[in-house]
Amino acid sequence: MDKWTIEDWQREQAAEQLAAFYLYTPMCGTCAVASKMLLVIEALRPDLPMGKADLNYVEQLAVEYEIESVPCLLIHRAGQPIEKIYAFQSVPYLLDRLS
Repeated sequence: MDKWTIEDWQREQAAEQLAAFYLYTPMCGTCAVASKMLLVIEALRPDLPMGKADLNYVEQLAVEYEIESVPCLLIHRAGQPIEKIYAFQSVPYLLDRLS
């Protein structure tokens, strides 16, 4: 999964397709588990534009999207927010949310 800047995210969310942006912090243990789950998702859905960023470096997004905690997966389609996921329950659950 590529590291994205705010500009990368803005470009992807403006596209007509589904896009996901994973926000984490390096010292978060739950984020480490979520990262591994998203690597599996990335392998299963290579067509899905998905990026990640350390929330400490994209604070503007934390304010704009009212991020409550990490890990957080932002899902957009055609520039419209669809969902914010905080509980990465399982790979099948995430695949369902990204369908």
